Amino acid sequence: MLNPYFESKRTKLFHNDCITILNALPEKSVDLIFADPPYFLSNGGITCKSGKVVSVNKADWDRSNGIERDFDFTFKWIKACKRVLKDDGAIWVSGTMHNIYQVGYSLQKLKFKILNEIIWFKPNAPPNLSCKYFAHAHETLLWARKDEKRAHFFNYEAMREWNDKVAPKGKQMRSVWHIPLTSPKEKLHGKHPTQKPVELLKRIVLSCTKENALVLDPFNGAGTTGLVASMFNRNYIGIDKEEEFLKITIKRINSLNRKSF
Repeated sequence: MLNPYFESKRTKLFHNDCITILNALPEKSVDLIFADPPYFLSNGGITCKSGKVVSVNKADWDRSNGIERDFDFTFKWIKACKRVLKDDGAIWVSGTMHNIYQVGYSLQKLKFKILNEIIWFKPNAPPNLSCKYFAHAHETLLWARKDEKRAHFFNYEAMREWNDKVAPKGKQMRSVWHIPLTSPKEKLHGKHPTQKPVELLKRIVLSCTKENALVLDPFNGAGTTGLVASMFNRNYIGIDKEEEFLKITIKRINSLNRKSF
C-alpha cells in the first residue's frame, strides 16, 4: 500500500524514486503526465544569473552518467509512465539538447505517437558568457499520446483564445510559446533550480485535460504542475526524491487562497 508524504483533497505527494512509485500505482489511471526530468547538463560549466557568473551545476541528480546509462534511465521512467496512462492519455516532456533526443527516441521505441514539438522561447534568457555559441534561449517540449489509434483530448478553442506574442488571441496557437523565465514572485516559498513558470503549465494542463482529470508529475520539483492542477480543479500526483522540494510544494498549494504562490 502506498503511503503519501502529503495528501489533501486533490493532491498526493510521494517522497521516493519515480520509477518505484509509478510501478506501484494502478495501471491506466492517469489522464496526463508532465515530466521535467534531469537534463544531464551539470557538467562544470558556467552561466549568467542576475548579472553574475554562476555554475550550471544543479545537483548530483542532474549529472550525466554517460550516454548509455542516461538513456537507460530515460527509457525506464517513460516506460513506467506509459503503464499508468489511460489508453487515451498523453505525456509532455521538457528538455534541451542534452536530453530531448533520448526522450524522443524512447517515446518512439515505446510506440507513443508524438503530436507536437513545442519551442518554449525565453525572451529574458541569460547571455552566453563564452561567446563561442549562440545564446541558449529556448527549451523543447514533446507532446505525445499513449496510443497511436486512440484519439487524444485537445482544448482547441481555449488555446485559440489564449494570448501569446507569437499568436495573438483569436489565432491558432503556434508551436513556439513566448514565455519569460519563472518570476521571483513564484519563488516566494522557496525555489527549485529548474522551476518552470506557472504560465507554461497552465497551457499544458488546460489544453489537454478536463476538470477532475488526474495529472501526474514524476519529477515534482517545486510543484508547479500540482499548483496549476489545484488552481483549475484537477487532481494531482507528484513524486520527488528530494524532501525539501516537496515541502516547497506544500507551501505553494496551501498558499493558493492567499494568492501568493
